[in-house]
Amino acid sequence: MLDLVILMAMKVHIPFTYEDYKSLPESETKRYELLGGELVMVPAPLTYHQRVSRNLEGFLWDFVKDNELGEVYSAPIDVVLGRPGKEDVVQPDILFVAKDRLSIIAEEEIRGAPDLVVEIFSPSTAERDRTYKKRLYGRNGVKELWLVDPDLKTVEVFQWTRRGFQSKAVYGHKDQLVSPLLPGLTIPLREVF
Repeated sequence: MLDLVILMAMKVHIPFTYEDYKSLPESETKRYELLGGELVMVPAPLTYHQRVSRNLEGFLWDFVKDNELGEVYSAPIDVVLGRPGKEDVVQPDILFVAKDRLSIIAEEEIRGAPDLVVEIFSPSTAERDRTYKKRLYGRNGVKELWLVDPDLKTVEVFQWTRRGFQSKAVYGHKDQLVSPLLPGLTIPLREVF
């Protein structure tokens, strides 16, 4: 106990590990992410955020299911990225894993980069979603990223290239979203926002 008090007094930063994260008590009301060794509490999203998420997931799941392309999941679900001992754990709002990569889906988490990640901005997460998590997804092999701004009613679609994520399009609430990763998928955003 004295060692802990001394460390706290010295303000020594001890990063959280994946094992620490997994040992947190289960909670029906609290969600966490592990980003760069820091435990980040993610507040529950607003009802409008959840409506947008449900609508997007519905269109995506119907298309994936009808075409037998893989699996779609929504938060909360842990996605473990990085090498052992240096893992980041994120909970994207929506994700897609292609059929040929279903082996990354474990009982307790997704172990590796989904093919598609959808992040829907909340006031407390927007900056982190645009910066840290976008870089994290790129470093770990996410092929396509949708950043959804419920306030502006837009979806920006990014595709991974050798130069990093490149913006392919920004769709407004009157547009039809199309996905470079999933040819044939069109989502009428007026039915999402």
